[in-house]
Amino acid sequence: MQIERKEKALLGARIEKEPRRFIQVISGPRQVGKTTMVQQYIRQARLPVHFASADLVAAGRTSWISQQWEAARVTLRTRGARSAVLVIDEIQKIGNWSEAVKKEWDADTLSGLDLKVVLLGSSRLLLQEGLTESLAGRFETIHLGHWSYTEMREAFAFTPEQYVWFGGYPGAAALTGEEERWKRYIVDALIETSISKDILMLTRVDKPALLKRLFELGCSYSGQILSFTKIMGQLQDAGNTTTLAHYLRLLDSAGLLKGLDKYSRHAVRQRASSPKFQVHNTALMSALEPRSFEEVSADPASWGRWVESAVGSHLLHHAEAGDLRFTYWRQGDLEVDFVLEHRGRSVGIEVKGGKKNEAPGMEAFARTCNPWKVLLVGEGGLGWQEFLELDPRILFD
Repeated sequence: MQIERKEKALLGARIEKEPRRFIQVISGPRQVGKTTMVQQYIRQARLPVHFASADLVAAGRTSWISQQWEAARVTLRTRGARSAVLVIDEIQKIGNWSEAVKKEWDADTLSGLDLKVVLLGSSRLLLQEGLTESLAGRFETIHLGHWSYTEMREAFAFTPEQYVWFGGYPGAAALTGEEERWKRYIVDALIETSISKDILMLTRVDKPALLKRLFELGCSYSGQILSFTKIMGQLQDAGNTTTLAHYLRLLDSAGLLKGLDKYSRHAVRQRASSPKFQVHNTALMSALEPRSFEEVSADPASWGRWVESAVGSHLLHHAEAGDLRFTYWRQGDLEVDFVLEHRGRSVGIEVKGGKKNEAPGMEAFARTCNPWKVLLVGEGGLGWQEFLELDPRILFD
């Protein structure tokens, strides 16, 4: 079943109901349906569309962008339409793409040509670099993240437990009945491809083996806080903390692994904190786990870590898509799993997925930080299954 993600309606409204104002930039990790979403829009578009993909174009061929742009202009003129749309997929594959885009966009603006532009890319970091360097004031973004539990349930009849283990990759859903085959697909087609194509081929990485080991370590410790000193102790030839922090940002930009900052009202302390590993998609943990779904789900301690990571990835998705800040809180031995901030308010969230009997950190956090509210997710609180269905912004109402 092919579903339509809500971002499709947003894209259509911006393109067809608004005047030519901004380049629309759609970013997000691999295999979450960016191209599919745009193709769904194209099939229903009322304007002529020229679609091109830079996936197989040589990196230095900026002239290719100009060629596609001119083809879109010809489409606009020959169709006799008042407007047309140019869509370029995998734009970050072209070196100096932002300069070429700026030149063509400004030329259309000067001539009054109503050619609207949509750019797609998998590497958020590289897209952001190009956008801020050359296209400031000329674009707005639509972030397409990993699939939510409700989307996977609607499209593939996933149960909450299946979502916690198999995560939100729609392309892999058909393989869940053959778990070893599913794991190989996630590793080969998603993890290795994301690291090799979205990071190593497009960014300078002096120690690629270290970056890969850092990713594997982060998946093994998702939901846990590790200082960079401890991380270096786990990795051979780990370099320095600056290198590790940079590699962690690269992994985050590819939609793989994030290092959450510690909650603080002082940004300097936040940036200097030990990271809490959080996978963007629990499928990444499961694919590298030697045990099976049945074995892990039967172990309360292990299953609790998967549930916490699923809740974390749900919060991370919403934080990336909007104006939420997502951190964790810790003071001494007391901890709150996640903290959300929105418009000056904070909400502490503690997850009990089978590994905890008490949550003393919540009282300490409430007493110390005076949050808008605290929420227990899991046994004794809001069911984690129900939490995976809600938009976290309602917590601030």
